[in-house]
Amino acid sequence: MDMADTNPTAAQLMDAARAVAANAYAPYSNFRVGAALLFDDGLVVTGCNVENMSFGMTSCAERNALFRAISEHGGGRKIRAIAVTNLNGQPSPPCGACRQVLSEFVTPDAVVTFPGADGVETRAFRDMLPFQFHLNSR
Repeated sequence: MDMADTNPTAAQLMDAARAVAANAYAPYSNFRVGAALLFDDGLVVTGCNVENMSFGMTSCAERNALFRAISEHGGGRKIRAIAVTNLNGQPSPPCGACRQVLSEFVTPDAVVTFPGADGVETRAFRDMLPFQFHLNSR
């Protein structure tokens, strides 16, 4: 689902994330994750996790979706909504590294939908990373 859609629902974004999770490269953890990002102009871009035997080199679905969006469409857009899911039926909010990277690209009212302990949750992005790092340029 890499196209402009004027107003996809959270459920449609979760479906897109679930579909791309099937493409994940996760031979070590078997934890297959997918992410779908909705940008302010309606563009939806997906990504999946890609593991590496040197675990520190693994790249998460959320960052892969963001990097793909920038490399294919440029960096002028802002993220309105993020959906993350996995094929393992486990809670999986975005990790701290992804939250920090995404924070540079979200709109003030951006929301995140993800599997939580009690089912699918939707939270304001600002509540997921209340103290993000900001570089004060002078």
